[in-house]
Amino acid sequence: MMKESSKPRARFQDPLLFLFRAKTRIYTMWLSAIYPFASRGRNLTIQYPCRIDRRLANQIKLGNSVVINKDGWLNVQSESSDEVKIIIDDNCAIGAGAVISAKNCIHIERNVIMATSVLLQDHNHAYEDVSLPIRAQGETPGGRIRICEGCWIGKGSAIVCNEGELVIGRNSVIGANSLVTRSVPPYSVVVGNPGRVAKQYDPVKRVWVMGSIRSIEVDLTK
Repeated sequence: MMKESSKPRARFQDPLLFLFRAKTRIYTMWLSAIYPFASRGRNLTIQYPCRIDRRLANQIKLGNSVVINKDGWLNVQSESSDEVKIIIDDNCAIGAGAVISAKNCIHIERNVIMATSVLLQDHNHAYEDVSLPIRAQGETPGGRIRICEGCWIGKGSAIVCNEGELVIGRNSVIGANSLVTRSVPPYSVVVGNPGRVAKQYDPVKRVWVMGSIRSIEVDLTK
């Protein structure tokens, strides 16, 4: 028979948590008041610190009940455009230390949750000219990224699009530390570097089946 712990149980939360919540609320109100977002929904939560360039906030759209945890970075690459480059729809949660870097467009649809240290990037550094340092070669034209609704993006994973459109199908799971550089069908579990579809739900048979890299060539509109 197991003995009960002799340590007393804490009856209340750490009082410092209330200070943390108050700081988050004040910081969110501050950003909401002075940053010219393209649009901003209700019940926004942004933890301090979060890196957003105020000059480029007009290219960022935030939906209702969006949560951006501490040390997140919403990075817009173009200073000369009024086109919206980062769209985060309703009920999305962006994990601590996540980086969303958009040159063209990154669209995160409703009810997407992202773990810590995730990277979403729709461009990359050019490197083809071996006579120049990579930092002197600028960026690739890049593509566009769309994370469909209901997805779960695991810790440390990277989704990078160098050209075209990269779509993560709805209700898909990107496993921790995975690298995804091509589209993923709906209801998939992706693992590894490079990422591959390890498992996929068949909506016709209503069963999970083992996946393969060939299964990526499906209709992403379903």
